[in-house]
Amino acid sequence: MATKIRLQRRGRKSYAFYSIVIADVRAPRDGKFIEKIGTYNPNTNPATVDLKFDRALDWVMKGAQPTDTVRNILSREGVYMKKHLLGGVTKGAFGEAEAEAKFEAWKNNKQSGLAALKAKDEEAKKAEAKARLEAEKKVNAEKAKALAEKKAAEEAEKAAAEAPAEEATEAPAEEAPAAEAAAE
Repeated sequence: MATKIRLQRRGRKSYAFYSIVIADVRAPRDGKFIEKIGTYNPNTNPATVDLKFDRALDWVMKGAQPTDTVRNILSREGVYMKKHLLGGVTKGAFGEAEAEAKFEAWKNNKQSGLAALKAKDEEAKKAEAKARLEAEKKVNAEKAKALAEKKAAEEAEKAAAEAPAEEATEAPAEEAPAAEAAAE
């Protein structure tokens, strides 16, 4: 019986969640399967993969053919690297301990690369937030300046309106004594 390692769709509409299964080639996509070896959630950033590494490696070594997406997932998780190293052990190129050391070095290198990407992503988010804050401060300062100018203009206009009124009330008072003096 020919077997495939493929994705079985789960989840709701527009929010796919997949199970990684071993199934007969003739079985439908979401139908009967032999074994579930993991899950794949593409909705998170980065995509979340929960895989039974030993079972996946066992099935790949037995000859189960993965689909393109599953092959990429298995490759990222290191199943194909481990298969390659085990092939070298069977051919006598190096020992099993050396193969395990190479695999651990590859895994650590991959983890450090992922950590660097996450750190870079976090730094970019912080820089973007800081830039938005600075832009908002600049806009707020401009608004405050415009408001201050508007209030100053209103105060000047109000003062200008009060000044002629005061002059008008003072002028008739001065004219009255002059008119009285002329009458005498």
